[in-house]
Amino acid sequence: LGIEWLDAIEALKSVGCAVQAVITDGVATSIREDRRARGLPRVEWDRGIASQIALARRESPNRGGRHLGFARALVHEMPHTLAMLRTGRLNEWRATLLVRETACLSAADRGSVDRRLCSDPAILDGVGDRGLIARAKALAVELDAAAVVARHRKAVSERRVTTRPAPDSMAYLSVLMPVEQAVCLQAPLGRDADSLIATGDSCGRTRIQLMVDLLFDRGTGASVASGVPVAVNLVLSDETLLAGGHEAAQLQGFGPVPAGIARQLVADAVDNDTETSLRRVYSCPQSGALTAMESQSRTFPKSLRKLIDLRDRTCRTPWCDAPIRHHDHIRSRRESGATTEENGSGLCEACNYAKEAPGWTARPVHNPGRTHLIDVRTPTG
Repeated sequence: LGIEWLDAIEALKSVGCAVQAVITDGVATSIREDRRARGLPRVEWDRGIASQIALARRESPNRGGRHLGFARALVHEMPHTLAMLRTGRLNEWRATLLVRETACLSAADRGSVDRRLCSDPAILDGVGDRGLIARAKALAVELDAAAVVARHRKAVSERRVTTRPAPDSMAYLSVLMPVEQAVCLQAPLGRDADSLIATGDSCGRTRIQLMVDLLFDRGTGASVASGVPVAVNLVLSDETLLAGGHEAAQLQGFGPVPAGIARQLVADAVDNDTETSLRRVYSCPQSGALTAMESQSRTFPKSLRKLIDLRDRTCRTPWCDAPIRHHDHIRSRRESGATTEENGSGLCEACNYAKEAPGWTARPVHNPGRTHLIDVRTPTG
């Protein structure tokens, strides 16, 4: 009985995803047509739609944009994939893989891949995710090799380095780069780690640990033992630092850090002669809310930007935890909004631009001495 229920629920989830895709495309089309009919500039037709979808699904604007692109592809270009999703023969992840691998193709070529892979459910029956990706890629190359090459060039132009939190106060450092560069970067790390082990200079470290330490040494120009030579902002109470308190600290760009680890970070910095400084940031004793600051400038001065960064930590839009890129007036300057801590918020670039779309409103909620609040309303309420 249990297995049958699992199978039925999985199919039901796929049906729900198909319905969401159709509704998402319908909402986006309706908003776009309304703006066009009102004579708004074309650049305004799509502004903020992905963010509204993200809020409705309790996800980040970035994910909202993916959901919107996924829905448009299924509804307008991949009817067979949508049909398999509707009948529960394909789950959302596998449908997403098909959409992703055909994104570089024209609508006609994408439709051809859709027909050849999904017109008959038996074609992909029993095929794993890697096999599905391989088939979609092969068809894409067959139909338009130039588009696949152009997609690769675009991917190279989007190479980047990112950091995200990991469990146990660790972090993932990810580098997206061409495969040949990645191989050239990893190979000498492994070779030199093996050499240190062979010569007895590993100091008890494993091969993987040595590779991490070598990467740090070469990326910073310093050894792991000499401390971190760049600014690391750690916010903690005086009780946590000096009196053995248990309140978690905040490591900017990472998040909460247990009190014991925070004290160890400070101790290591002092012991290793790393340049260390303390900055007092006053807060309300009851709530911990950081003290307000005010400026007469139209833009946020450096000290006020720093306070907003330490207070907000990540983008303030609900369900968006992207890094802060813009320091925004909640009530805009054209509405006589002041350049203050209370009227300031940290936003990612996408969310800051989204709130400029027609129908979006935001205002600070007066809440002295307590958690900073913002009332945000979208065009759909």
